Amino acid sequence: MTSPAALARAEWGPLWSTVHRGVVVKRWRAAPMTLGAVCLTALLQYVQNQSWGYRFVQDVGSVRAGDPLLLSLLRTPLSLFVPALDLPVWGALAQVLIVFGIAEICLGWRGTLAIGYVATLAGTLYARLGIALGPDGPLGLPASDAHIVDNGPSAAVVGLAVYVCWRHRAWWTAGVVVALMVIEAGMKPNLAGREHLAAMAAVALVVVTRWAFGTARHRDAERSGSGVPPIRS
Repeated sequence: MTSPAALARAEWGPLWSTVHRGVVVKRWRAAPMTLGAVCLTALLQYVQNQSWGYRFVQDVGSVRAGDPLLLSLLRTPLSLFVPALDLPVWGALAQVLIVFGIAEICLGWRGTLAIGYVATLAGTLYARLGIALGPDGPLGLPASDAHIVDNGPSAAVVGLAVYVCWRHRAWWTAGVVVALMVIEAGMKPNLAGREHLAAMAAVALVVVTRWAFGTARHRDAERSGSGVPPIRS
């Protein structure tokens, strides 16, 4: 029978090795973008809780499905770092520090921002689709959700968690994250829960695309090595 320690090593060993090596070698320089993101999130939280700053943060970083699409797309990058007003800011800061930090060490800052943006954008676009479908369909949303602000960094956090788990073969952890988000959406069927599911679906599409592309390249390499002309697209 496999021991719990062996199971933990099999699940988290590659991920732990990557993160540990990055932290030991570079220390705080292992995730400079993450540290900047934490500071930006804290700053935006402070500003939006001031009477003089609330409107400014809303204008530059808050996204609603009822807003014009172009305006929402312009605001979406900064919306990754605008925490929800009705949730404790320390939760958002901890999520960004831990998940963004691990992702930056594993994927680099460009990969982290790319996956985080894809996940956030998927939630933003889904909200519009859901409202257009209406509340009667399984994917639909009530019209009142058009006035609710998107969920800030949480969609990016969920998407990055799933992607990093896939990259380092932490299958059970990825499954737990997905299951928790599905349970959340089922028990509390609000806009945030649905956007988390949309974020995971977008990341899953990225994973499948990368897997298919990698498989095609591997087959081409095998054909080239065996003297058989590779298939050109």
